[in-house]
Amino acid sequence: MPEDPIAHSELAALTRRFEEVAEKTDREFGIIKSDLTAVRLQVGNLDQKVDRLEGRIEELGQKMDRNQAQLVELLTRLVGQDPNTG
Repeated sequence: MPEDPIAHSELAALTRRFEEVAEKTDREFGIIKSDLTAVRLQVGNLDQKVDRLEGRIEELGQKMDRNQAQLVELLTRLVGQDPNTG
């Protein structure tokens, strides 16, 4: 049975298109993989920054508590009364 030149030509064209799409898909997958790696690094950096920020906020809260206690103590001395005794 002789080969059909039209069918052979169409099969070759389909094969080329398939290979082009496969190459494009591989490139796009590589780009996405690279972007995902970059995002992971950024998330890691943000996580570290959040941890440091939490520590600073805790320190600030403690400092505010100390300052508030000092203010209450100073005001109590000025007025001459204990604020805890109604």
